[in-house]
Amino acid sequence: MMNADPQELNKFSELAHRWWDPHSEFKPLHEINPLRLDWIEQHVPLQGKRVLDIGCGGGILSESMARQGARVKGIDLSKKALGVADLHSLEAGLHIEYEEIAAEALAAREAGTYDVVTCMEMLEHVPSPASIVAACATLVKPGGHVFFSTLNRKPKAWLLAVVGAEYVLRMLPRGTHDYAKFIRPSELASFARASGLAVRDMRGMTYNPISKRYSINRDTDVNYMVACTRDA
Repeated sequence: MMNADPQELNKFSELAHRWWDPHSEFKPLHEINPLRLDWIEQHVPLQGKRVLDIGCGGGILSESMARQGARVKGIDLSKKALGVADLHSLEAGLHIEYEEIAAEALAAREAGTYDVVTCMEMLEHVPSPASIVAACATLVKPGGHVFFSTLNRKPKAWLLAVVGAEYVLRMLPRGTHDYAKFIRPSELASFARASGLAVRDMRGMTYNPISKRYSINRDTDVNYMVACTRDA
């Protein structure tokens, strides 16, 4: 069985045409992208690296990594999102390979191929996040880097990421997130270790509704990012 929720795929496919509108439902992704790109590059310079972006959607992170000189492949299970990503990269003059394929299927075909693997804002949308983490570990080269970002399953995350972002501030469409699918940092770290990945860094990302700015810090109660390496 494919590790995907049809309702989640349909939800994001219906919004695919708005992916590159910085004032649309994807505004938060546009705003956090420079921060997460900088954080990734603090761990590994992307110039010349072969990079895989899992759950790439419309290609916001994929394009930014390509602009840093990486050779990027993006995969997703939303045909509509990939169509948007492919067209936008062509318009931007960037060479990015996109493919509609599951991470597990690609892992069976291209094990140990990539210097860097990213899987951002995706784990909380799939039935088996541990399976995705294992696929990432398989796809990255020994000694390579894997980056995740997701949401913590804590009451504070429900209050801010669901009630606050979806119902009060209306930054995201209602129903974007399912709190039951949020993942505690300890759980993600356990998935990583079980797959042969070593956790090297963990950072939180918070939003200030007054300044309307995001920042990276040590507060992992809501959004957080994890940097891993695969044992050489």
